[in-house]
Formats: sequence, C-alpha cells, structure tokens
Amino acid sequence: MNDDNGVPSDDLVPHVLDIAHKYGLKVNFHIEPYKDRDDVNLRDNIKYIVDKYGNHPAFYRYKTNSGKHLPMFYIYDSYVTSPDKWANLFTASGSLSIRNTPYDGIFIALLVEEKHKIDIKRSGFDGLYTYFATNGFTYGSSHQHWSSLKEFCDTNNLIFIPSVGPGYIDTSIRPWNFKNTRNRINGKYYETALNAALLVRPSIVSITSFNEWHEGTQIEAAVPKKNAQMKYEDYLPHKPSIYLEITRKWSEKYTKEREQWLV
Repeated sequence: MNDDNGVPSDDLVPHVLDIAHKYGLKVNFHIEPYKDRDDVNLRDNIKYIVDKYGNHPAFYRYKTNSGKHLPMFYIYDSYVTSPDKWANLFTASGSLSIRNTPYDGIFIALLVEEKHKIDIKRSGFDGLYTYFATNGFTYGSSHQHWSSLKEFCDTNNLIFIPSVGPGYIDTSIRPWNFKNTRNRINGKYYETALNAALLVRPSIVSITSFNEWHEGTQIEAAVPKKNAQMKYEDYLPHKPSIYLEITRKWSEKYTKEREQWLV
C-alpha cells in the first residue's frame, strides 16, 4: 500500500529480492503504521508477505536459539497500538496467535520512551529497536541508555537492536527541528554511535538509513550537489564512499568481536 508520500511498492519487492540475492544480501520488512493497522490486518499482511515472498532465497530468516529459521519484521511506531491488541497476535495464548504457526516470526517493536519496554514485553514482541539516528532525541535513541536496555532485554529473553546513524539534519522538510540536527563531524558521529552499539554486545545492529537524503542519514556514496531548492549534504573533504568504508570497517570489527563474545 502507499501512503501520502509515495506509490504502492509491492510490484518492486520481487526486483529488490532478486537484486539482493545477486549481491548476497537478505531483505526483511519494516512495517509502517499504515491506515487502520491492528492485530487483525497485520496478521493478514504477514501471511501475505510470507506466502508471496517467503520462499525467495533473499528473504531474511533469523536463526533462533531453538534452531528455527523465522522471518523478521520490524514494527515501526508499534506503541500506537495497545499491548492488549498486540498480545492477541504475538503471545501463544492470544486469540489470533501467530505463534507456532507457519507464519510465526521474530517481531521487533520500536522503543521510544522507557515505559515502552514493559508494554513491549506484555505485547509478546521478540525484541526492540531504537530507530532514530539522533542521539538524545528519545530515551531509546540515547546511547547512554543502551546498556540498561540491553540488560532488560537479556533478563526478559528479548533481542536488543540499537540503531545507529551517520548524523541527522531534516530542516529542509522540518524547519523547526534544528535542535535535533547532529553534525557528522567527518564520520566521527557515526563511529561514536557504532562504538556505543558494540559496547553492549548486541546480536544485531541496525543502521538508519542507506539513502534518506531529506533527513541527512544517508551513507550511500555522495558528491557535492545543489539545485534551486536545496544543497545536498556531501562528505567533503572525504571521498564519496567514506560512509560505506566506515560501515565496512565496523561491520568487520563487529563480526570479529562477536566471535569472542560467544567463546
């Protein structure tokens, strides 16, 4: 389905999966708060996604401790739906339970405020992510809280997924939001976030984003560019691929460190 900012994307999904497979990547789904989203229609939509795309080799599946390979879904703005509604879907005793069915999965909730962690547990989610690239914007996106959130998740058998970004500037579309701008500091902001994430030994780190130019969180290669409407952020004095190189460096570091954590 489309929202006010775009067109339906379903026809693109097979192409995304095919190209991802060509390059050895996997794809999972980030579920936006589409119109009237609730436990009933989300169940239908999960079924649709798994039935239509679940057999593609690029469809991401997470290996659980019990050895199952389950699809993973990030549920953006999950807090706008009540824990009781989510529990219908995500707990084993729920009236619409998806657990132990062919459509079971790993469902990740968005944590914005500290109190959301209790709601996320009650809802039956499998984990939480923090999404926002601005350190200090929310409780969840503040690096200083990641250690306690990871501890909470470990205690409650949840997956903690800290979200990192290279910087943030959205004043071209939200002129009032300058207080949440975060300067890239020539890559140092990104590396600080990645370091903070690795310190809590997460099983997954998410990056917000690859190409969201209007919020200044892109890491894709970039050259200087401006037009009558705006000047795009560039990476000077560094080369166009600097943020991809930083991503590779920290991805390799993360892979090596994880091997040590598991010893």
